[in-house]
Amino acid sequence: MEDMFIPKRIIFEKGSLEYDMGKDILSKFKDKTDIEIINLTSNKLKQYIPGDELFSQYREGKKTLVVGTKKSLKFQSCKPSAHYQLPLVSGCMGQCEYCYLNTNLGDKPFVKVHVNIDDILNQAKKYIDERLPEITIFEGAATSDPIAVEPYTHSLEKAITFFGSRKNARFRFVTKYNDIESLLNLEHNGHTEIRFSINTSSVINKYEHVTASRDQRIEASIKVAKAGYPMGFLVAPVFVYPSWKEEYHDLLIELRNKLPNDLKFPVTFEVISHRYTTIAKNRILNIFPKSELPMNDEDRKFKYGQFGYGKYVYPKESLDEIKQFFKRDIEELFIHKEVKYII
Repeated sequence: MEDMFIPKRIIFEKGSLEYDMGKDILSKFKDKTDIEIINLTSNKLKQYIPGDELFSQYREGKKTLVVGTKKSLKFQSCKPSAHYQLPLVSGCMGQCEYCYLNTNLGDKPFVKVHVNIDDILNQAKKYIDERLPEITIFEGAATSDPIAVEPYTHSLEKAITFFGSRKNARFRFVTKYNDIESLLNLEHNGHTEIRFSINTSSVINKYEHVTASRDQRIEASIKVAKAGYPMGFLVAPVFVYPSWKEEYHDLLIELRNKLPNDLKFPVTFEVISHRYTTIAKNRILNIFPKSELPMNDEDRKFKYGQFGYGKYVYPKESLDEIKQFFKRDIEELFIHKEVKYII
């Protein structure tokens, strides 16, 4: 598939080749002369990724696959959508201009996969047991898009099967890719929710570089729904531009026309309007100097967030318009649905 991640270099951290996943990745790539294979003896990996300033570090980092172990097995909290993050992968090969990982992962824009998947799932089991008889929810894409590397890791496959066999646990992740074939026939028992981050074609083409197209994502979402998974759409970030209503309306019509009528679970919607922080804006303009992202502070309203820093959001009139538009459109177009939030 064209979206599959083909790295330019693969860095194996110390000890990663003692695991099956590490060995599999090495055997897949060791004969490819155009891919650099680096075996680390220490944990200083940054010196192996070229680039003196953010612009080139970002581009080289995005072409780098780091194969390592997850050392700390203390999972991060992931409120409000889940109880914990499930740390299968960090980083993403996509190059979306607005992405918050630009700030979060900062100077580490590479994709890192964790080979000790059994340790990670054992730790998840401990968290599940601690909260019994409550259901514990894990988010698999808080700092990554795990689908892009799934052909090499099979981590999602293992996680979905693991959660499928547990009554009191649920798993969810979101993706902008369409390489989901290997997940379709798993024993998921409806315990994993697969969401697709979706937008209008003009937003995807302009800002979401190296991701699957709008139609590829829709096609993948239909397959996932037909395979009996709970499935949803993250419409984000929503931009206000001259023809935004027509284009988002067309997008929702397209979803409605393609979705099967006999969905096992309601299709979920999460809608998030575009916002940015000053730190993010500066970093984005370093990495994408020609970016046309609408980040003019004067056109926005400054709002303090829950984490103590402020962000620039659309003014109240625009936000109200976005909320009314999506609420009405989703209500009218979809029968079996659940709108989680529109913000």
